[in-house]
Amino acid sequence: MEAIVLGGGLNSGPLKAMGGTLYEAGIPINNRPMVEYIIKVLEEMEEVEKVLVAIPPGIITPERWTKVKIIPPGERMIDSLIHAIQHVQPTGYVLVVASDIPFITKEAIRDFLASCRRRPAEVYYPFVPKTVVHAKYPTTKRTFVRLKEATVTGGNVFLIQPRILLAYRDRIEQAIALRKRPIKLCRLLGFKFLVKLLTGQLQVAEIEARVEEILQVRGAGILSMYPEIGVDVDKPSDLLLARAILGQE
Repeated sequence: MEAIVLGGGLNSGPLKAMGGTLYEAGIPINNRPMVEYIIKVLEEMEEVEKVLVAIPPGIITPERWTKVKIIPPGERMIDSLIHAIQHVQPTGYVLVVASDIPFITKEAIRDFLASCRRRPAEVYYPFVPKTVVHAKYPTTKRTFVRLKEATVTGGNVFLIQPRILLAYRDRIEQAIALRKRPIKLCRLLGFKFLVKLLTGQLQVAEIEARVEEILQVRGAGILSMYPEIGVDVDKPSDLLLARAILGQE
C-alpha cells in the first residue's frame, strides 16, 4: 500500500522555544528531524511501496530514502491530505500517519493493519487504552475519553479509502480539527451520544453505527495495545521524553 506522512504544521505552539525550527516535523530529536523516525519505519516495511511526505523542502534529504516522495504541504492539515491523495492510487486503501509520533514501530503498524483486515470497513481508526499508555510511558499526558469498554486515547494513524477523503472532506476536516477535543467531536454525533459519553456509557459499536448512519460510510474502531500509536510529541515534556528514550537506541 501507499502511505502519507503529514508534516506541514508550523512550530508555533509550546514546542517553539525548544524546537528551533520553523516546522514541527523538523524539530530535532538526537540530531535527526522528528519526521525521519516515522519515515524510517515506513521505509523498512515491505507492505509499504511508496511514502508521500507532506513537508516543506529542506527538512529531510529525500535522496536518502528509496520510497519517499516530497509533496508540498497545504495551509491546513486537510489541505495537505487532499493534495497528497491526488498522488496515490484511487482504489484500495492509504495509510495516513502523523509526523509527530517518533516512538512508532513496524510492529505497531502491522498489528493495526492486521486488525483492519479482519473487519470490512472503509475507514479504520485506532484507539489505545489508558492503562497500556501509562504502563510504557507513565509520565506522558494525553487526552483520554471514558468509553464503556475502557478509558482510551485516539491514535495518530488511520487507514482510509481515498474516495472517502474526497467525498467527505468537510466532515473529515471537522474531525481533524476536534481530534483532541472529544466532547465537541462527539457533539457531531448528536445529543444522545454526548450524554452517553459524559456518563461513560458510549460504546465503540454505537459510534461506528452512528457514523455509518450520518455519512453512509462504514468505519471501524480498532483497539491497539501498542501505545506508540497513541503517544505524540506536542508538548515540551513529550519532546524531553522522546529525546531521552530515543537517545538510548
